[in-house]
Amino acid sequence: MTQASDSPVIGTVKGPGDTGNQYIFITADHHQVKIGEFVYYILELGTAQAVLGKIAELRLIAHLPDRLFADTAVNPEAVAALVGFMDPNPEIYEVTVEVIGYFHPALGFINPRITPDPGARVYLADDASLRQAINKKQAGETGAAHVGSLLLRPDGAVPVALDVKELVSTHMAILAGTGSGKSYTAGVLVEELLRPYNRAAVLIFDPHGEYGTLADMRGHPAFTSEDGYCPDVTILTPDDIRIRLSSLDYYDILTLLPTMSDRQQAILNKAFSVLMKHQRGTYRWDVQDLISAVYEADRSTDDEGNEKTGSSAPALEWKLSKLERSDYFHRMQHLAPKDLFQPGQVTVMQMSEISQEEQQVICAAILRQSYQARMNTAKELLTAEDENYLPYPVFILLEESHRFAPAHEPARCKQILRTVLSEGRKFGMGVGLITQRPGKLDSDVLSQCMSQFLMRIVNPVDQESLKYGVEAAGRDLLKELPALTKGQVIISGACVNTPVLCQVRQRLTQHGGETLDAPQAWLSHFQQHRVQARQMEQAPVSQRRSTAETVGGISID
Repeated sequence: MTQASDSPVIGTVKGPGDTGNQYIFITADHHQVKIGEFVYYILELGTAQAVLGKIAELRLIAHLPDRLFADTAVNPEAVAALVGFMDPNPEIYEVTVEVIGYFHPALGFINPRITPDPGARVYLADDASLRQAINKKQAGETGAAHVGSLLLRPDGAVPVALDVKELVSTHMAILAGTGSGKSYTAGVLVEELLRPYNRAAVLIFDPHGEYGTLADMRGHPAFTSEDGYCPDVTILTPDDIRIRLSSLDYYDILTLLPTMSDRQQAILNKAFSVLMKHQRGTYRWDVQDLISAVYEADRSTDDEGNEKTGSSAPALEWKLSKLERSDYFHRMQHLAPKDLFQPGQVTVMQMSEISQEEQQVICAAILRQSYQARMNTAKELLTAEDENYLPYPVFILLEESHRFAPAHEPARCKQILRTVLSEGRKFGMGVGLITQRPGKLDSDVLSQCMSQFLMRIVNPVDQESLKYGVEAAGRDLLKELPALTKGQVIISGACVNTPVLCQVRQRLTQHGGETLDAPQAWLSHFQQHRVQARQMEQAPVSQRRSTAETVGGISID
């Protein structure tokens, strides 16, 4: 931290706060004391250490008499001057500070657990020191993600750069209300992951088709380098999505089929065992193979020793035939891990036209296979020729994650997500969750995300869920959630040294999730229709008849 003589003094310590990690100082200048602002005091520990803290609360304790403010026609300062009170700052404020600690370049922040003495001076932290103290990485370095700047300082004065290693290995969550800018923020993160100094392998599950504009990175000068690097952006539409049937398990198939009786479920489960036994390790079966296994599993022997088929097999055959009509599950065609992940490549899987059940199964199958690919590659069980060979870490971004891991409902993806979030760090598989309803997201899933991006949330249920699912942000910053505006975010957790209020930077690519301007669209259509009507009125009768036949197919004389 910069020497105290170079930083402005903004107050004097009054004493300790309500907890052992707080202290209170007094100030008359409320313009420089804002919730979330960084201040420090000097502590002598052999050498002078600047102990950083964050303002958590501000309270007015002394001011001019209330009677002076009651009459709007009277200037309170003028009345005070008449009685000889000439202080330019008559208000006195009591400010509560949460201690963060002094910064050690190798160890990070160290909290001394020593409150300052009454009368000690409190200084406003300078920009240069904050750039070093807040960020684990500096903007532009390998492994850094420059997402914006400190909100309470002039724009760009204190860049906020995240540690990509921690971000993708310990998982992250973007939690925000509708229209707060969560998809925009996610787009900024993906841009940073694909910059020349990172070149990540990223897969995005995109239920709304909002990330197609990332294709703007192709050829963009900010994403190219002298060694020829240019990110590969692969957009997979529903027509491109194919999952091999034999990569599905019993529960995947169960999710895709209509409601079944307990006996039908038992027969289907037995059929999977029969199928695996007959295939002898070759996992290339199709629907007809599964139907044959169902009939074999449903066979029984009567008292005379004759084989007969029960009533479950025909019913299951009818339900399984639905899979043959699916556009997304195939005997041979398949999106293997090698197709989805490459360093310097982002794959956007657009799923807007796919049913919820099919989205669940597709996501579960890809997560499961990717996790097994990373695990088996790390254990050296696969060769480079194998389609599942993944010799590098991968990162998966899951939009609308509350649909895939709902809090109080069964979902096909929930269990594999829990596994990946708890075990994926060992094998270099990271997950990012994005949701506008954190209260509907499974708490076990949310609690595994060690980096959090919190944006404007006004729903009380969602706010309450954050108090227990997001511990790193601090209660003082969580109080700010309803007051945040679009593009403002609280970043906390493993990717930064301390929670910060950040203004997200402008995207380098276009944003694909802009809200449709309905009034403008109505006005434009109305005006266009009015122009066409006037042109028809002014045209000769023969031309009007021709136009009517062309447009409507009917001519009225």
